[in-house]
Amino acid sequence: MLALATVGFVVNFWAWALLSPLGPRFKDDLGLTSFQQALVVAVPVVVGSLGRIPVGALTDRFGGRLMFPLVSLATIVPVLFLGLAGHSSLAALLFGGFFLGIGGTAFAVGVPFVNAWFPPQRRGLAIGIFGMGMGGTAISALTTVRLVDAGGLATPFVVTAVVLAVYAVVAVLLLRDAPGRVVPTESLGRRLAATLRLPVTWQASALYAVAFGGYVAFSVYLPAYLKTAYGLTQADAANRMAGFVLLAVLLRPVGGWLSDRLGPAVVLVVAMAVVAAGAIVTAFTPALMPLGTIAFLSMAAALGAGSGAVFALVALLAPANKVGSVTGVVGAAGGLGGFVPPLVMGALYGAMSSYALGLAALAVVALAALAFTASTVRRAVQNRDTTEATA
Repeated sequence: MLALATVGFVVNFWAWALLSPLGPRFKDDLGLTSFQQALVVAVPVVVGSLGRIPVGALTDRFGGRLMFPLVSLATIVPVLFLGLAGHSSLAALLFGGFFLGIGGTAFAVGVPFVNAWFPPQRRGLAIGIFGMGMGGTAISALTTVRLVDAGGLATPFVVTAVVLAVYAVVAVLLLRDAPGRVVPTESLGRRLAATLRLPVTWQASALYAVAFGGYVAFSVYLPAYLKTAYGLTQADAANRMAGFVLLAVLLRPVGGWLSDRLGPAVVLVVAMAVVAAGAIVTAFTPALMPLGTIAFLSMAAALGAGSGAVFALVALLAPANKVGSVTGVVGAAGGLGGFVPPLVMGALYGAMSSYALGLAALAVVALAALAFTASTVRRAVQNRDTTEATA
């Protein structure tokens, strides 16, 4: 079930990230500004993020067996629209990108689905492994431009639509919800209201906005950044972005595994320290080899491990029948955290011809998250441990 859920996450995130590698091409073909290019790649992110809130709550109620194929089938429609007709204008790209965001909601299906299959002491690693599905963005980065060059602009969209359809059929036939899964009986509104009253919802949301938001921001904007700041070709920039994504993906289960052993607060403190240091270095636009590459890859590793640690925290502190709802809100925060930076970076570069201020802001945010983790989050984990020991 973990493998099937992870594949579903991969496929839907592949679809969700289709516009990012083509951002520079759309900019040249349609004469877009830097801000408009950033908006095209950011719209699916924000829609996919906000959509996780109701989708997570619906997964608590109906289970991943139903929700995974539904999300996959719904994503096929905007994928085909963008590939066959929706790339001719900015308005069409934004319209198609809005509905492409459905693919990003698959995350809120998978976390409660996987969580229900594992005991608490193994959930950090299990959810970390599921989180590797965010590597679907790497598949998009590595294949989209090549498929366009080989067969035309529609090719990567048609290929992705076929893969989504195949996965939906496989999910219907093979996926099963965990025996004894806790099914909530309250209405959707009551469950969301109760979720928003949980401290872990807001704590994990703030941290995920930095950890996963940083990952998403780099994965959608790094090709444009590398092309502009370092003069790389579109293909070279996309390949380097894929390397960033793959390292973050590989470190996500490591972050969950370490959280099972050392505690999520410890992992998050270290991860945020590394992100802050990497952002400070890259703000000065150092030579790409070796210092710039080391800094970017260090941030990728830290953002991946930190993302895994956040959901180890959710698995530790959230009630079993609210994991999907909490995941939806936290996932939305992470996606929104990835929506804002590309727009800010595009606007700052258009106004100042420099990315330094945006990267300096990332360093400040990471340091604030470090302090928050070391104080508030660490106390919440300690109080939970004390309560369990007393009980």
